Amino acid sequence: MKFKVEKEIFDKLPEACFGVVMAKEIDNSKVYPEIEQLLSDGIQTAKLRFEGKKVKEEADILPYREAFRTLGINPNKYPCSIEALFTRIAKGKGMPFINPVVDLGNAISLKYTLPMGVHDLGNSNEDICIRFAKDGDVFLPFGADKEEIPDIGEVIYAVGQQVRTRRWTWRQSENGKITDKSTNIFFPIDGFSNFNREQLIIARDELNSLIKQIFNCETIVGIVDVDHPEMEL
Repeated sequence: MKFKVEKEIFDKLPEACFGVVMAKEIDNSKVYPEIEQLLSDGIQTAKLRFEGKKVKEEADILPYREAFRTLGINPNKYPCSIEALFTRIAKGKGMPFINPVVDLGNAISLKYTLPMGVHDLGNSNEDICIRFAKDGDVFLPFGADKEEIPDIGEVIYAVGQQVRTRRWTWRQSENGKITDKSTNIFFPIDGFSNFNREQLIIARDELNSLIKQIFNCETIVGIVDVDHPEMEL
């Protein structure tokens, strides 16, 4: 199995880069107080950071909004996941504690102002790809039982024709949702080589260290960019 970013994505966004952590044989069924504390700290820090500010105007958010426009995505209608997280917190809505793996991903995402996906890859051997949507692709929203058809040319994360994330980092699918039974988990971290690559690598390495420390499991780390468009998982 590989993580691959198609050439056409880099043609549009040559500076895009993706930090990767792949965790294998995680036990997500237990309670991990250290993760709960990490997320609580992240929420409180974010609340203080954005109090009285417009998240969409912050310097760390602007490159994602511009990239969305380059990809034909309206960032006001479909905000990047990290913008959506901070906006929710800034409005006093907090954020839910879901399960240890998702909470850990959210804690690191908040700490480093980086969008991060968390995908259950199960026992699939199919590659997970970032590409433009095409005929036959389908997306099942969280909590839904009816599939959506992505727009042709929309940027997606996909496994085969099963769309895992619509509009790049906007919204993840019911397919690949993390549960207490999830064990093989893919964490992509989305950034830009000319803006926050160093921050992305620090976040990736901290996430990797915490996963190994807390879950005592095997991991694989890497980075995908225009010069290295794929990696083995």
